[in-house]
Amino acid sequence: MVGKLGSINKRIILASSSPRRKLLLKALFANFGLKFDIIPANIVEYLPENIKKFGNFAANLAELKALEVAVRINGLIISADTIVVYNNQVIGKPENKKDAFNILKLLSGKTHQVYTGIVIFDSVKNRIYKDFEKTSVTFRTLSKNEINFYIKTGSPMDKAGAYGIQDDLGSTFVKKINGDYFNVVGLPIFKLYKGLNKFIKLV
Repeated sequence: MVGKLGSINKRIILASSSPRRKLLLKALFANFGLKFDIIPANIVEYLPENIKKFGNFAANLAELKALEVAVRINGLIISADTIVVYNNQVIGKPENKKDAFNILKLLSGKTHQVYTGIVIFDSVKNRIYKDFEKTSVTFRTLSKNEINFYIKTGSPMDKAGAYGIQDDLGSTFVKKINGDYFNVVGLPIFKLYKGLNKFIKLV
């Protein structure tokens, strides 16, 4: 696999089926002429009742994903896990439409935090880069009609926090953010680029 400004002889793998992470990684790699394969991790995600260090928790989940894929194939494995936190409670993906409504109503007019853990694992050399990013997101006040309309689109159902910031109606809910925008999408580009440079000479 040859880049414009260097070369890498390892297979690069994204251990995620997220279309948002795929698009972000593809856009970044296009700058360097790099390509990657997608091999989703097969793990059971869990949410303990008492989590004290949310960033570390997200990073640990990302590590589990990378290690699971590494059991099946060698390469440079990129994995990530995103969680939404409000009032020190983790908010996962909605279980159903009612749950999605309750989540969005809870976040309406308030500020929550988004943590994404990121791991880059060289399974050949057994080297790992592990970190996390935190971004604060403030919602404007949402009406009941807006929430119901959004739920009917189906978009909230596969997203932590029941919204997407990047390319659907969920973007209109966000009044402001403090931190890395791409972290809210699901892949903190700055931390990813920083980590990749420890394995690949990109520039």
